Amino acid sequence: MDAIAQGLFTPENLPRLIGGRDRETGRITFPCPASDRFEPVPLSRSGTLWSYTIQRFRPKSPPYAGPEAFEPFALAYVELPGETIVEARLTGVDFGAIEIGMALEFEPAPFAREYGETVLIPAFRPAAAQAREAA
Repeated sequence: MDAIAQGLFTPENLPRLIGGRDRETGRITFPCPASDRFEPVPLSRSGTLWSYTIQRFRPKSPPYAGPEAFEPFALAYVELPGETIVEARLTGVDFGAIEIGMALEFEPAPFAREYGETVLIPAFRPAAAQAREAA
């Protein structure tokens, strides 16, 4: 399965987001801007939940699948220490168990588009050690 856009993830078995480091200031952004001013850098796979919301209504189509396919989802801002804050889906956790500051790991998630294609989007899930403690 391919990423929703080229250049978002590294091609490794344990993929990482690809950010862009500003060559002048050193500031890291995500995604990597298409500019010579930025050099691509793989970002950390681990972060902490900085903020979140629950998307309880279906966004406009396209690209989202029709109303029968919609399920509420958590949308998070994840702080990658010393790098940047990224926006991504939060998966593998009950909405009631979400806590600001929880440890997260990057794991792309499948996303079904309106016309039947499934792609991978940026997503984070609770860190393995934290998930084992909760079980």
